[in-house]
Amino acid sequence: MSIRPFRDIKRNKTKVINVGPVKVGGNNPISVQSMTNTLTTDVNKTIKQIHQISEAGADIVRVSCPDENSTNALKEIVKHIDIPLVADIHFHYKRAIEAAENGANCLRINPGNIGDKKKIKEVIEAAKNNNCSIRIGVNAGSLEKDILEKYKEPCPEALVESALRNIKILEDLDFQNFKISVKSSDVFLSVKSYRLLSQQTTYPLHLGITEAGSYLPGSIKSSIGLGNLLMDGIGDTIRVSLSDDPVEEVKIGNEILKSIGLRNRGVKIISCPSCARQGFEVIETVKILENKLSHIKEPITLSIIGCVVNGPGEASQTDIGITGGGKDSNMLYLNGIQTKKLHNNEIISKVVEQVEKKASEIQKKAK
Repeated sequence: MSIRPFRDIKRNKTKVINVGPVKVGGNNPISVQSMTNTLTTDVNKTIKQIHQISEAGADIVRVSCPDENSTNALKEIVKHIDIPLVADIHFHYKRAIEAAENGANCLRINPGNIGDKKKIKEVIEAAKNNNCSIRIGVNAGSLEKDILEKYKEPCPEALVESALRNIKILEDLDFQNFKISVKSSDVFLSVKSYRLLSQQTTYPLHLGITEAGSYLPGSIKSSIGLGNLLMDGIGDTIRVSLSDDPVEEVKIGNEILKSIGLRNRGVKIISCPSCARQGFEVIETVKILENKLSHIKEPITLSIIGCVVNGPGEASQTDIGITGGGKDSNMLYLNGIQTKKLHNNEIISKVVEQVEKKASEIQKKAK
């Protein structure tokens, strides 16, 4: 049982590219990305963080490669991870070549920043020879000097002109295995830029509100910006950029996709804000359950409602539900049907038990 979105989202038709084994674009699932904040040269810490990011539900991870020691570290890192790795390159073309040769599945570059055509051609050859895709990463904070002079300030037309210029560079070198982003820290500028770009290209788009800020404001800005674009059918892969643990970026990214019916992964909890009618401590219960159920990967819906005003209605639409009752008497629903009464101190253990049982049933059916 699952809650259906109020409307079907018709995604824009884009080309399909490969980021390692992950296909981006077309009708493929929208992938969630994050980026490590460890020193890439600290191989053990970087591997550990990538594992945490992957376990949280990321499909792709990016690492920064500012120097040769960092690109050399990729050779060891890729041996110990199981998700595709994107090497973040900005200016030095040799770093891009080294990253491709040392196991990166994708290069994040701006071809126009690499240098002359000979250098760009060498990077493209390395990408082709190593089955490595590319992300053209246009950013409002680092536009080409002539474009910034032309438009006087970052604007949608400026970001899109930069993107189209870089697209042409790759196409002229007979390379099409790439995606594009046009990011800004301003929600309106980002949304307008992506909408404009989506009208002028069919290459897959990587969505993000760059430098969105700390956890709370960054999550809100990203949800508004990415949510608007995704509901318009724009976007093939996303990253939520937060000044926080990368794992939190992944969690928020997945929640954005789940909230508009574009991804079904893990437990989706529907809970009330609580009030004087609540039959148990809703807020604390939800916090504990989020932690105890974070390991579940199967798509399961769970409603935690403190009273009978909205509880039965929500529970009828979810796989598992709890509705608060009076005098330490709450109702457990399974597949929308009243099953048994629970005391307050039974809620958490019984919900965890039922969710894990449901996850096991889904796993068996999938085999």
